[in-house]
Amino acid sequence: MNVLDLDAVRAFVHVADLRSFTRAADLLGTTQSAVSLKVKRLEAHLGKPLFERTPRSVRLSVAGSGFLDAARELLVAHERALGSLGAAERRRLKVGLSEHVAGQNLAPLVASLHRHDPRLVVEMHLGSSGDLVSQYDTRRLDAVIVRHEPDEIAARTAHLGGAWDGEALFVEPLVWVAAADWAPPAGEPLPLAFLSGPCGVRAAAVRALQAASVNWEETFVGGGIAAIGAAIAAGLALSPLAWRAAPPGVVDVGQKFGLPPLPESHVVMYSRVREPRSADSLRLLAKSLARV
Repeated sequence: MNVLDLDAVRAFVHVADLRSFTRAADLLGTTQSAVSLKVKRLEAHLGKPLFERTPRSVRLSVAGSGFLDAARELLVAHERALGSLGAAERRRLKVGLSEHVAGQNLAPLVASLHRHDPRLVVEMHLGSSGDLVSQYDTRRLDAVIVRHEPDEIAARTAHLGGAWDGEALFVEPLVWVAAADWAPPAGEPLPLAFLSGPCGVRAAAVRALQAASVNWEETFVGGGIAAIGAAIAAGLALSPLAWRAAPPGVVDVGQKFGLPPLPESHVVMYSRVREPRSADSLRLLAKSLARV
């Protein structure tokens, strides 16, 4: 029977995540040559190359991409088995999640995290991207998943001397949403509901309206997406939101009323999580959000 070496599988997963044998070795507390040897033995065991190596980069091969999810599941199952015997202590993960990213399906995401690792205590903070990144930078949060515009990523990269410390997860559009029976008041400024500042989505919407010479006014200011959703559903105003964050029953009215297009929402993750099991759970959260 073919039995996989768990240490080799773990080394493979870390190299795949970090795209570097050297950084994987640092994380595992060993040498680059030791990690390389483990991966080579795993490739020999599987009979397929898992990486495409060049002097400047390490990329997953087709076989490696196909094996990665199964490798993660194997490691998680192993840790869960140890935890069932009382061998694993509870760990805590402090993660921040932008309300524009969390959306309306947060409950099943939280449930999947608990099923994935029952020994992990998740301390989740919802808020604006700017506030969450500030908390991450001051080490009050271990990781954050936030919404950025390209110029915000460029500004952070420049601030860090050209080395961006984030990871791009996915891109999705922002849309103008309102109640199904809502219509703009004739002869009056466009009524808008915004999150209280600073808010990148608000800033992007204001720039789009100003560029299109649309007369508007702030009709409602909410301290969270739930408050904005209530104002939209009540027919008080329309609002710029990521579609995933829009409350049930609202519709996209941008094209109907000739509103200016909004920029795409770039969802990125910042993380200093290195403990393998917690990192696996964080990766699950990121993947789950991308599928919503």
